[in-house]
Amino acid sequence: MATFSSVQSHLIPLLADDVDTDQIIPARFLKVTTKEGLGDKLFSDWRYLPSGENNPEFILNHADLQDAQILLAGNNFGCGSSREHAPWALVAWGIRVVIALSFADIFRNNALKNGLIPVVVDAETHAKLIALAQDQSHPKVTVDLNSQALQLPDRSHHTFPVDSFARHCLLNGIDELGYILSMEEQIKHYEARCQTG
Repeated sequence: MATFSSVQSHLIPLLADDVDTDQIIPARFLKVTTKEGLGDKLFSDWRYLPSGENNPEFILNHADLQDAQILLAGNNFGCGSSREHAPWALVAWGIRVVIALSFADIFRNNALKNGLIPVVVDAETHAKLIALAQDQSHPKVTVDLNSQALQLPDRSHHTFPVDSFARHCLLNGIDELGYILSMEEQIKHYEARCQTG
């Protein structure tokens, strides 16, 4: 897993509430066992017209947002089924952070295990972010995992909670298995002590 320290980006506003995992990555794309190509399927039913062409109205198809890495969502983002493909698809497209009023628990956990940072903000901060997202100059916000802070262009800071173990793994670019393997020497020492005891 790639390390994550901070990201500075303009916002992709997708402000609907209750965006579920079947909207993020429809079930027909879940047959794959790798992450390859999932970025092209992200929000597929909204991104593409029945003809297969890009839907010019959908926010991810706007040319000026193609390099953005922060998605601004509404309430209860990632509800629905527990598919890990949802954060896979978001990261594959290039999104590293989703900011929302709340997240479904399973999605939040899956996101953290796959290099995607779910940032919960209060209603006042969310309203400020909506205004920034609608600003045609595309001001940037910064999400810093070290300080667990969101910084707005006016330099105001808003802290957000992150599970401490997930934070450690993200900052060091390791998953749960990688964390266990990093303890190999301690594990060997413990096993040797048990065998002699």
